[in-house]
Amino acid sequence: MDENDALKTTLLAEDVEPVEVGPGILRRRLTATGYARAWLIDFAPGSRWPEVDVHDTEERYFVLSGEVIEGEERHPAGSYVVFAPGSRHRPRTETGARILGITLAGA
Repeated sequence: MDENDALKTTLLAEDVEPVEVGPGILRRRLTATGYARAWLIDFAPGSRWPEVDVHDTEERYFVLSGEVIEGEERHPAGSYVVFAPGSRHRPRTETGARILGITLAGA
């Protein structure tokens, strides 16, 4: 085993079993560490996160495809959205979307 193996983890996201978190929403939890956790979420067209998401720590996501709607704001593919601790939101989509998210560990 190479000593660098302990410093890096690699996985193929499509190999992670998706879990349905709400109608039309599949989440893949990616490798987590003591510093952050990450996830890949696929939203079917017309889907909405099942409840208001409240953040104790910072959360951010990158829209890989489609469009995510937060309130009245539309975030197309290529958008990078950051939520501060204490923020809340309930994303939805009309077109469908795929996002890559990261939640930072508490300080």
